[in-house]
Amino acid sequence: MPDFLTSQLAISLLLALLIIGLMQGVVAYCIYFERKISAWIQDRCGPNRVGPWGLFQPIADGLKFVFKEDVIPRHVDKMLFVAAPGIIFIVASIGFVAIPWGGQWKIGERLVNIQVANPDIGLLYILGVTSMSVYGVILGAWASNNKYSFYGGIRAAAQMLSYEIPMGVCILVVVLTMGTLRLEEITLQQTEHWNSVIPKWNLFLHPLAFLILFATALAEANRAPFDLAEAEQELVGGYHTEYSALKFGMFFLAEYSHMITSSAFISVLFLGGWHLPWLPWTQPEATGLFAVVCKITVLWLKIVFFIFLMMWIRWTVPRFRFDQLMRVAWKGLVPMSLALFVLATGLLYTERHRSPLWALGGNAAILIGTMLWLAVARPRITGRQAAMPVIDDAPISGPKPNLELGMTA
Repeated sequence: MPDFLTSQLAISLLLALLIIGLMQGVVAYCIYFERKISAWIQDRCGPNRVGPWGLFQPIADGLKFVFKEDVIPRHVDKMLFVAAPGIIFIVASIGFVAIPWGGQWKIGERLVNIQVANPDIGLLYILGVTSMSVYGVILGAWASNNKYSFYGGIRAAAQMLSYEIPMGVCILVVVLTMGTLRLEEITLQQTEHWNSVIPKWNLFLHPLAFLILFATALAEANRAPFDLAEAEQELVGGYHTEYSALKFGMFFLAEYSHMITSSAFISVLFLGGWHLPWLPWTQPEATGLFAVVCKITVLWLKIVFFIFLMMWIRWTVPRFRFDQLMRVAWKGLVPMSLALFVLATGLLYTERHRSPLWALGGNAAILIGTMLWLAVARPRITGRQAAMPVIDDAPISGPKPNLELGMTA
């Protein structure tokens, strides 16, 4: 029995339970902190009534979702209507499996990975799982049998599929640079240093790919300024307009769970995961229990930083129009990410893929080229589509048109 308790299987099961419990607690208090951050930005107090400093507000909100009347409209497809929030919540909750949380832990003579699973294609696993969230959105929109929900679902699907392209290309840049799909190997390669001072984080090689990946993570989680699926002034609540009670809350729990998984994923790819320079307990050779706790803490602090940044952006940057949203993806992020992919391929061919001078120079060249193109092209900024006819402000003379009959009165 003691041998089983120290085996990789037992550690993985225990870690999975701990991470699931921790994520649900963090998700609940993410809502609290988002309300506090929005109050801080807008010079308000925020939640401060339930418990000291309002700390029990997430518990009250959760109880409200549980005991609120669960209304299922008559016109919906009941089976799909009930299944959609469960699908999107489960998909958002299982992406953490391949994240390396704390390196290795030496128990006696045995080394175990602080990772639920370490498949050879861990990176592809996370991509595949996160891309499945579009099914929950589409099913919820279709099953609602509501035109506003359907419009919101179509917008969300178009947005997710569009922004997955630059996301995937930026991840390919990391794969070409690191030469592996294993997330723990990507983390270990970033624990090295240039000149024994600067850590070999991918952030210092391809900062432009990091920014694009962060922007696409916002779009994948339907976070502002990419939350067009929930544009209240146009679509009421978007694809979850018809939902109430706990099923309504599951959509938001899935959103925050997706934020946590995306933050951990970006931290592993570009910020060294659990590694922190000049801290001896976060080095690969440190395998004691205290070192494992330090590594897990470092990774969670990076996750908290990204979550705070996402919340800050939501309450600072205005929302895009949908045509602007798609233009940013297809005419901005997709060409830039493809240019980064060509750069990474060229650096790999010339064996300069780990050279910060060449990589940063290429990133700077792509950014400067994009800015020059925007300055030269100078697209006309207008609230009217270019294909729409120009409205003549001259007064109408002669008989007035009858819009109902298509005739003139």
